[in-house]
Amino acid sequence: MNTHANLIHGIGMTSLRTRQRLVQRLWEAGIRHERVLEVILHTPRHLFVEEALASRAYEDLALPIGFGQTISQPYIVARMTEALLEGRELRKVLEIGTGSAYQTAVLSPLVDRVYSIERIGRLLEQARERLRALGLRNVRLKHNDGHLGWPEQGPYDGIIVTAAPREIPDALLNQLARDGRLIAPIGLPQAQELIQVERKASGFETQVLGRVSFVPLLGGVF
Repeated sequence: MNTHANLIHGIGMTSLRTRQRLVQRLWEAGIRHERVLEVILHTPRHLFVEEALASRAYEDLALPIGFGQTISQPYIVARMTEALLEGRELRKVLEIGTGSAYQTAVLSPLVDRVYSIERIGRLLEQARERLRALGLRNVRLKHNDGHLGWPEQGPYDGIIVTAAPREIPDALLNQLARDGRLIAPIGLPQAQELIQVERKASGFETQVLGRVSFVPLLGGVF
C-alpha cells in the first residue's frame, strides 16, 4: 500500500474498523439515511484535523481546527446532511463555512455540485488541498463573506450553514430555489436551534430540528 493510500485508509485509530464503530454510534443515535452513513464510513475524518488530534478524529466530538473554528462532531454533520437530503435528490448545494472541508467532503458524493464559501483564507487553502488529495472534483470554493451567499451560481436546491447567525440572512433565502431546503443553526451562543427552512410557492416554512452549539457566523473576510 502506498503512502497516499495509507493516509486515506488509515491505520490504528484511523482504521476502517474505527470508522465502522463511529457509524454504529451514529445509527444508535438515530441517523438512518443509508447513503449518508456510507459516505461517513468512507470519509477519512483524520485528514481534516491536525495530526496531533488524529487519534480522536472518530470520536463523536467537535475538535479545534485553528482560527477559533471547529470541525463539527460527526453526529451533527450526519444530522444536517440527512435533513438536507431527506426525500429528494439535490443538484446544487451551497455551503456557508467551508472550515476544515469535512462537511464539504461528506456532501460531495451525495449531490451533483457543491459550492462552498469560507471567510478565512488560510482555512480555505487547507480545504482546497484536502479536497484535491481526495479527488473530489465537483466542489467549487470561494473566499468571501458567507452572509452574501454566491448568487452567481444560484438558485440552490439546498443550502447548509455550518456556523450560527442570529437569523438567516435574506441573501441566502433569496438564493434558495423553489422547493429548496436550507439547514442552519440560528441564535446566540448557548441558545441555538437547528432549523430547516423550505421555500414554497406560498412562502418559507420553518421547522425546528433541535438544540445545537456552533461557533457564530461572522462577517467580512480574513
